[in-house]
Amino acid sequence: MSARRLPLSVTAYDRAAYRRTDDAWLTEAWPQARVLVVTPKSATPVEAGADGAERVAFRSAADVPADAPRRFLGLVEDRPYFAVSAEPDGSGTWRTLRELGPTIDDLRAGLFTAAIALEQWHQRHPRCPLCGTATVEAHAGWTRVCPADGSEHFPRTDPAIIAVVHDGGERCLLGRNAAWPAGRYSTLAGFVEPGESLEAAVVREIEEEVSVHVVDVRYVASQPWPFPSSLMLGFSARVEGEQLVRPDHVEMAEAGWFTR
Repeated sequence: MSARRLPLSVTAYDRAAYRRTDDAWLTEAWPQARVLVVTPKSATPVEAGADGAERVAFRSAADVPADAPRRFLGLVEDRPYFAVSAEPDGSGTWRTLRELGPTIDDLRAGLFTAAIALEQWHQRHPRCPLCGTATVEAHAGWTRVCPADGSEHFPRTDPAIIAVVHDGGERCLLGRNAAWPAGRYSTLAGFVEPGESLEAAVVREIEEEVSVHVVDVRYVASQPWPFPSSLMLGFSARVEGEQLVRPDHVEMAEAGWFTR
């Protein structure tokens, strides 16, 4: 099964990582920048697009707080795009990526996803893990540096698998997380553990959650999932023969086979 195009997964701009350490260029680029404002709760201002649907509303550098942390996202036809972290200013409508992600275009989705991933990482890693000193942003928001020991720290991305388990025919195995309302089911997912391959994580997670052993594990596609820092790696897997589905009743409240 070949990789597929998924929402949030297309980079429609040049990340131009070589510019992140060029302070002179960043200073010169800032006045011409289009700026995506993201709040600590991962919301951004929106506007109506040509089709009437809501989309991310970029602002000019002059219209955002002067002291807000600036994070360089990349270039679109030589136009610089930045993200800034700021509280809502009470103007207009603000939406989260969960609300906008399924409908906005690839460019806005990609920029918003990167901005949220950076914001969430900065919020959760304000101190040096080696000595506890408060760190400072560097490299246009893509690293944090400890002023005490000089160590550099980079954005965290946690790999997680998500798998559609099928019977080789028309049925797939879905489960309801214990925290979800009745009637909501999903394919099965979980985090990859240290020292574990992605394929092994698929087999382990499904056995742990529903006591079913799967084979024929195949990669499908990946999707950034900045809630707060995951990279979702999609797989398919097959069940051989009839196996009793037994949800663990810890993470998984219910599970069962569903036809198309």
